[in-house]
Amino acid sequence: MPRGIARDHEEKRTALRKGAAAYFAEHGFDRASMTGAAKSCGVSKALIYHYYDSKEALLFDILDTHLSALVAEIEAAPETDGLRGLVRAILLAYRGADAEHKLQLDALGVLEPGQQAELMSHQRRMIDMMGAALVAESPDAFESGEKLRAVTMSVFGILNWFYMWNRPGKGIAREEYADLVTDMVLGGIRAL
Repeated sequence: MPRGIARDHEEKRTALRKGAAAYFAEHGFDRASMTGAAKSCGVSKALIYHYYDSKEALLFDILDTHLSALVAEIEAAPETDGLRGLVRAILLAYRGADAEHKLQLDALGVLEPGQQAELMSHQRRMIDMMGAALVAESPDAFESGEKLRAVTMSVFGILNWFYMWNRPGKGIAREEYADLVTDMVLGGIRAL
């Protein structure tokens, strides 16, 4: 008779994803090993292989869980807050996910094309939501789809600054940065 799933199965998977994400981000996915991931998570190699049959399967689960959660949090942002609410929701959703965000930027390309497409669909959903928020703020500024894409991707680049260069406890707070970004973007698109 097959063994049932342990009661703490999902908690263990969550801990493995978080620990492995930190390890992969620190060492680089291409140089990291499942042995190192297991050690970093404080578990045996056998246990990590009980949950994931490969390093790529673990990476996919990390990224899929991360991006799915981002989309869900962003979709839950009140539409009445417009661009400001969306920018704030994104920055708050990024909190505590630096390792996952780094892997999203650096390691997505090692996955199978079907897995990449699935993850990119989450990214496209976020891009579409940002584009819609920008158009809602200044419809006349985006008669050209190319201009909308450029501005949309620029906003994500600005948001990535916080993850890439801002240090916790120094400089501007996440919420304050969200307002700064929104004010800059609104001022810019209204001038287009």
